[in-house]
Amino acid sequence: MKRTGVLSLFLALLLLCSCSGTFETAVYNEDATLGTGLKTLTVLITDAEKTITFTIKTDAETVGEALTEHNLIAGEKGQFGLYIKMANGVRADFEKDGAYWGFYGKNGEYMNSGADTTEFADGDTYELKYTKG
Repeated sequence: MKRTGVLSLFLALLLLCSCSGTFETAVYNEDATLGTGLKTLTVLITDAEKTITFTIKTDAETVGEALTEHNLIAGEKGQFGLYIKMANGVRADFEKDGAYWGFYGKNGEYMNSGADTTEFADGDTYELKYTKG
């Protein structure tokens, strides 16, 4: 009986630890429109399970600025700009399991610039995609 309890506890902990990269910790679980600015930016936040679309009305100049003003991303500054570690409350931990938030622009192209330095025009669409390398 003791062995079954220990095994159940182990499986429960394993399940809790494997939640990284799922929308279980997401701030928004449905599409949302945020802000009141003059420009419109659409950002898709995607993991293996689902995509949530954010329509952001903003006066921001960069994608990162628009996302940060609504607490949709968090990370740390590095030599190439903001390294996004969390999007919509979902953490990607490269050191732990090789996961990261890929940043994609027009036509689904992987961006060579960071979100915090990428300027956008009214109506542009970008995507943050949870990826395990």
